[in-house]
Amino acid sequence: MFEKEHPYQDLNCKRCILIGEKGEKTMISPELKYKVGQLMVFGFKGKTASPEIKKLIRDHHVGGIILFGRNIGTPEEVLALTTELQREAKDAGHEKPLLICLDQENGVVRRLGEGTTVFPGAMLLGATKSPENAYAISAATAKELKALGLNWNLAPVVDVNNNSENPVIGVRSFGESPEQVSLFGQNAMQGMQDVGVITTLKHFPGHGDTNVDSHLDLPVIPHGMDRLEEIELKPFKDCIDKGADVIMTAHVYFPAIEDRENVPATLSHKVITGLLREKLGFNGVVTTDCMEMNAIADNIGTAQGGVEAIKAGVDLIMVSHLHTRHFETINEILKAVDRGEIDEITVDAAYERVMKLKEKYLNWEDIQLEGALEVSEIVGCKQHEFEAAEVYRQGVTLVKNEKELIPLSLDEEDRILVVYPENNLIMQVEDRRYSSFSLEESIRDIHENTDVMKFSNPPTEEEITKILEAAKNYSTVIVGTLTALPGSQQVRLVEVLNKLTKNLIVIATRSPYDLTYFPGISTYICTYEFTYPALKTAASAIFGKKKVSGELPVTIPNL
Repeated sequence: MFEKEHPYQDLNCKRCILIGEKGEKTMISPELKYKVGQLMVFGFKGKTASPEIKKLIRDHHVGGIILFGRNIGTPEEVLALTTELQREAKDAGHEKPLLICLDQENGVVRRLGEGTTVFPGAMLLGATKSPENAYAISAATAKELKALGLNWNLAPVVDVNNNSENPVIGVRSFGESPEQVSLFGQNAMQGMQDVGVITTLKHFPGHGDTNVDSHLDLPVIPHGMDRLEEIELKPFKDCIDKGADVIMTAHVYFPAIEDRENVPATLSHKVITGLLREKLGFNGVVTTDCMEMNAIADNIGTAQGGVEAIKAGVDLIMVSHLHTRHFETINEILKAVDRGEIDEITVDAAYERVMKLKEKYLNWEDIQLEGALEVSEIVGCKQHEFEAAEVYRQGVTLVKNEKELIPLSLDEEDRILVVYPENNLIMQVEDRRYSSFSLEESIRDIHENTDVMKFSNPPTEEEITKILEAAKNYSTVIVGTLTALPGSQQVRLVEVLNKLTKNLIVIATRSPYDLTYFPGISTYICTYEFTYPALKTAASAIFGKKKVSGELPVTIPNL
């Protein structure tokens, strides 16, 4: 790894010397070093800029930053952080401001928290059957992002989720129909763009029909080109035609496109240059997903993966976590250019695309770097809360009400039992700060005479016995499910409760596919996410306070 550098103050210095661990020297021009730095998107820990990220911005000219929950505090803290980062770049002589991004997909994948609006995610939006909702929610999201100094959102997801066993996309998708995903994706993209926030279509060429999480291993999509063009590629192509800004690659292997075995799309020249650029005509910026995900890191490795991605035609290399990998990646790319493995023309083309994107969206004059900072009133405002609440009402779905149990007719003294699992099954991309969900609070806010029993996921035999024994004393039981699996203890608990309980209401608090495993349930609601507004909307529907109107955007087997 290269860490020691020949110091220089500006780009007029003719050459820089990089000294490797074994004493080898590589001569790199400051201009080339600057250009390569602008192709990096790095993350760090903390709610203030770390010394390492400052060094990368200052000495390596890193042009992009990714934030996670570990960086997010109050709105005031977020604005202070983004301003600190931009000030560092300005002082270091960056021509354009930093790209500062995060995954604010909304729903189950979001980064902003305290003091900001909780907006509905993609599948709930899809359930409203109104693309205008995707536009409105995305525009409102972008207004809050922009007010906090966040200029690039890693959304929307335009993967078509047609695999009920997909562990990483699922409710992050607008649905199973390529036409619906395309239409909602276009509206979501345009909503953010109209506010002035950069968008990202992900994960090209499609991550919807996988049963492996690329954070953990390398998924394979074996379909031929005819099928890929009909399903996976349609949303990307349509959004490209409407002016897509950035496309994120999938760490997924597509043997129909790439004949080298187990080469993910991120590293494939045939996918990035041949398919995306030449065939689909995309001239915007291509970014990798995080290069520390196991599909890359455990195979070719993060740093060498960065080299191969640049060679494939990618513009931005995303390394989200470890600073050792930041330095390794940037220097491996510089070494590859020095030895001719990467042509400088390739670097120039990527740099020009990134600068064109920055020129369109970013300007130093628009960023307040001096004086007291004040968060705009648009962040977490009542109007956004109201808009989100109406979309939640339109999206939460009453799938089955065969006994006409909903709306519940209860007296104040009537007691009900609420049963739900702890959330230990979150996806790698989810933020653990939001891993708990408030079904208990949502019900009790409306009906105080509510008893609650929480169980492990999966529940133990002892927990099942206690719940079944307690349920005998209630005429109405509400049970929340969380990503049920065939033959699991969670499924068995619901099945036995259905036989034992006079009135059973099941709320699928994330995956609508849960109903697949207990078709005998007569009253079933999908919220698509376990955010408080979604669960509160479901509770309001159960007690007749609201009339929900969502329709399933995916097919449930056995329904």
